Amino acid sequence: MRILNRKDYFYLQHSYRKGTKIITKEIYLGKKIPKNIEEIKTKFKNEIQKELTKKLKSIKTNFQKNWSKLPPSAKQREIEELAINFTYNTNAIEGSTITEEEARIIIQDGISPNKPIREVKETEHHSKSFQDILKNKEKISNKLLLEWHKNIFNETKPDIAGVFRTYLVRVGNYIAPEPKDIKSLMTSLIKSIENKKINTVELSAKIHYRFEKIHPFGDGNGRIGRLLMNHILWHSGYPILIIEYKKRKSYYKALQKKEEDFVKYFIRRYLSVHKKLLN
Repeated sequence: MRILNRKDYFYLQHSYRKGTKIITKEIYLGKKIPKNIEEIKTKFKNEIQKELTKKLKSIKTNFQKNWSKLPPSAKQREIEELAINFTYNTNAIEGSTITEEEARIIIQDGISPNKPIREVKETEHHSKSFQDILKNKEKISNKLLLEWHKNIFNETKPDIAGVFRTYLVRVGNYIAPEPKDIKSLMTSLIKSIENKKINTVELSAKIHYRFEKIHPFGDGNGRIGRLLMNHILWHSGYPILIIEYKKRKSYYKALQKKEEDFVKYFIRRYLSVHKKLLN
């Protein structure tokens, strides 16, 4: 609402970030809020959604065009670079002291730096799991997610590796669901991956958010959740999204909000990271 000459004027407004600028779109509603305001809101939202879908489709099309030009050996090198970058950042978010350069020598050269063996092993196993996930399109299931968890943590956390938690956990002020509900919640989550009514990028954000809220494992939920969202993106033809360690505060802050707010954060990050792929 704006006040001009002591009169009220109503607008419907939507703002989003484009690079360093904030872009605002609005429509004038009149001096009073229309009775069909919900209909107007829906129409306005759909127009915005169409524009967003067009941008995301452009990212997918250009990524696939560029990827198809690479010979197999170059694709393998690119996947290895993604594995180094993704493994370093996702482990660092969870407290690993392995640097990006140390992750590189562990993954590429098989050399162990002077760091805790647990962190070295988790770096090795995470990288291998990530590369396997990109190369093999397997249907998501509880069994597959348990396999991912076991592959990464079997050597470092054998007591919880590859099994859903059997105890309550708290994440900050948030108390995760009771253990008895985990399997049914996860089954429901996996079914929702088949949702074809929304864009894949939005879907991957929703699935990641819901997975983290279920918090099915005793440890390693962040790493498995980020693998899951990137499995959805990659095997639908989209480039992955790496949540950078240096931007972890905004990521954590978004996870503490409502699902809709997290999705907005996720899409903003995705568009920003892949802006070079926009036409």
